[in-house]
Amino acid sequence: MNGQLRENIQIGSEVNIVLKKDQRSGTLTHGFVKDILTSAPKHTHGIKVRLEDGQIGRVKEVIEQ
Repeated sequence: MNGQLRENIQIGSEVNIVLKKDQRSGTLTHGFVKDILTSAPKHTHGIKVRLEDGQIGRVKEVIEQ
């Protein structure tokens, strides 16, 4: 599912994000959403979230359950 729309992401969602340090390489980090940091309903680079382990990045894909 698309990580650019806030409506697709809930607390506890399983996601792949790109961390700030990995933006050039595009390396994805897997985890579960603890907090949604972007307040806008849509963001072209992905909604910014904090994972349960504390890492912050933009959602590239939401893994459907």
